[in-house]
Amino acid sequence: MLPLSTSEGTGGRIKAVPEDFVVMEITGNGRILEPGRTYAAADLSESAVADGRFTTFVLQKREWNTVQALTAIAKKVGHGKKSIGYAGTKDRDAVTVQLASIFGVVPGQLSSVHLKDLSINGAWLSSGVEMGSNLGNAFDVTVSGVERPENASMVINELGGMMPNYFDRQRFGSRLGNAKTGLAIMNGDFESAAMLILTDSAGETNEAAVSARKRLLEELDFRAALSYFPGYLKNERRMIEYLSAHEGDYAGALRRLPRGISLMFIHAVQSLIFNLEVERRVRHGDFESDLYCRANPYGFPDSGAITVEKGEFAVAPLVGYETDAGHITGERKGILDKLGLTRDSFRIRSMPELSMKGAFRTILAPVRNLSAEAREDRLRLSFSIPAGSYATVLVNEVTKADDLDLSMLS
Repeated sequence: MLPLSTSEGTGGRIKAVPEDFVVMEITGNGRILEPGRTYAAADLSESAVADGRFTTFVLQKREWNTVQALTAIAKKVGHGKKSIGYAGTKDRDAVTVQLASIFGVVPGQLSSVHLKDLSINGAWLSSGVEMGSNLGNAFDVTVSGVERPENASMVINELGGMMPNYFDRQRFGSRLGNAKTGLAIMNGDFESAAMLILTDSAGETNEAAVSARKRLLEELDFRAALSYFPGYLKNERRMIEYLSAHEGDYAGALRRLPRGISLMFIHAVQSLIFNLEVERRVRHGDFESDLYCRANPYGFPDSGAITVEKGEFAVAPLVGYETDAGHITGERKGILDKLGLTRDSFRIRSMPELSMKGAFRTILAPVRNLSAEAREDRLRLSFSIPAGSYATVLVNEVTKADDLDLSMLS
């Protein structure tokens, strides 16, 4: 992905330890949640609800996936995954703080929850936390092994408070195969999609998993694969178990995956199309659009108000089957043509539960309070960005250490 800034980067790496990547949610009221601090509703200008059926709480976690952490908490108090609410997911390999909620539990019950590397920093009765209710996230990132720390200030000046709003690696999966799988599903090639999930070992780091994937690709014996596929690959094992009993029903095997995971494959295709457009715009310095949104009171994009009137932030579509045909023209259409897609490709008739209507996303994202502090071979970056934007994209603008070739994704 082509960076917006042209200065040479500082070099270096992130996430040497979780404490090098601190994520602090910015609540809907513009409050930044700090690690290690206990909060009451009033501290965050939140409304406590005396007869609320939910409890909102401040979750601090270290090396936990957001959903896994909240599911573990719910289990501790005798509830299931469907009882939890949160505004957005946070990085696993990090220290993060965010608001969450749980249905049918009073604040006092949460005091009995004790799980390693999880803490509950305040709780109160409420009407719950909804997805997307946060404004964004503040970050405190330490880059280690920095070679040219003096270059950070040049990059920051070039960015001028904005960054390309790319989707980063996380969107495309740890093996970078999500978009390939999504394209196969959208083309009705369910066998290829299933086999990519099961046998593609590119980017796989676990030796047992690499061996299992390669063996299945060679032998194509699903019944035998149940004896050697690693137990932690639960989704793959569900698919293999199904295929061992329903030979050739690859669509059925895909349906053994949780819908949220299957949707990620189609989201990855949307994200690839968007990234290719943003990369072209960065290359040509073209950030004008026929669609805009204005800033909210915090200075971040108000993505709920798309307009043809020129506003602070130019937006582009995340293509779906309801995307206006007038927005599928020129180079945007060229990107779709190269991928063998049309907007109607996102109406997946054989798996309608994965169909995508489409949405919008700003081409550039604002960066607030960006600062850099160098000490020896370490660089500390502090900044805030809107919800849905990727801190790792901004860090890579500064370091130029993690280039992602978009051609690898499709």
